[in-house]
Amino acid sequence: MGDIQLQDLFDMDFLQDFQDNFAKSLGIAAITVDSTGNPVTKPSGFTDFCMEYTRKSPLGCQRCMECDRHGGETSAATGKPAVYDCHAGLVDFGTPILLNGEQIGSIIGGQVLTEPLQEDKYRKIAAEIGVDPEKYVEAVRKVKYIPKQNLEAAAQVLYLMANAFSKMGYYKYQLREMSESINDTVMHVSAAMEELAASAHDVNDNQQELNKEIKNVDEISSKINEFTSLIKNIAKQTRLLGLNASIEAARAGAAGAGFGVVAEEIGKLADNSSETVDKIQEFTGKINESVNETVSKGEATSQIVDQQSIAISGAAKDLTGLSETASKLYELAHSK
Repeated sequence: MGDIQLQDLFDMDFLQDFQDNFAKSLGIAAITVDSTGNPVTKPSGFTDFCMEYTRKSPLGCQRCMECDRHGGETSAATGKPAVYDCHAGLVDFGTPILLNGEQIGSIIGGQVLTEPLQEDKYRKIAAEIGVDPEKYVEAVRKVKYIPKQNLEAAAQVLYLMANAFSKMGYYKYQLREMSESINDTVMHVSAAMEELAASAHDVNDNQQELNKEIKNVDEISSKINEFTSLIKNIAKQTRLLGLNASIEAARAGAAGAGFGVVAEEIGKLADNSSETVDKIQEFTGKINESVNETVSKGEATSQIVDQQSIAISGAAKDLTGLSETASKLYELAHSK
């Protein structure tokens, strides 16, 4: 709240136009000031009596500032319009502009007569502040007369209108803040979703490549099985050859003893080869099982990644719609 200024809540061109027309319609003066008393609009309907004579006198200007401060303090203390007599014999008012109970500015105005003109009174005031009495009286004759109750009613209307505008301006201010926050959040989330979608696509590509490599391993395992089967057949034939050689060595008697030893070793080699082939086939069988399981899980992972990609794409579309809504909300909040 402390950072919110009057200019944050009001379209200043609108405020100036409203103030000008309000002052013109009633024949009164008006100006809007911020919480420190500095004007934020141009004066509307100010009288020559005040601007050309009273405020051009150093003492008169000092007294005017004291009156304005008194009116502002009174309206700030009560939170309601304050109608008061100024030092120069006119009647002014101060209307506070509030936001959640805190004053963020005021509309000050008046510069009217609420009682019949007493010329001697104004000649005396002119003498006090060092102004030509006759010109001062001539100027005060041009000041508009308004019954005090009418001025009080005008101040009340101005108070109601200004504070209604203040509330609407605050709602619009909050809308701007929220729309900017939503817009920023949507942009960040959209960027994150795009990165996530790209990552999911990369994961899917990597999984596809992994599946290809796994299939290559499966094919190699199959070829190993083919070779081991061939080796096993050779081992069987070698075993058979060794058996035949043993038989022939037995027939040859002592002369075939050395050949029999060789035949025995060939048989052992064939047996060892057969056992080794069995172990290789056992291992390749396990490799095939692992490969098949890995392929199955890889395909499941690919399906999950595909589903995630679809979900991310759907979420991205939803975010695009939300981003468009946020943009429209942002434009609405910043429109005059």
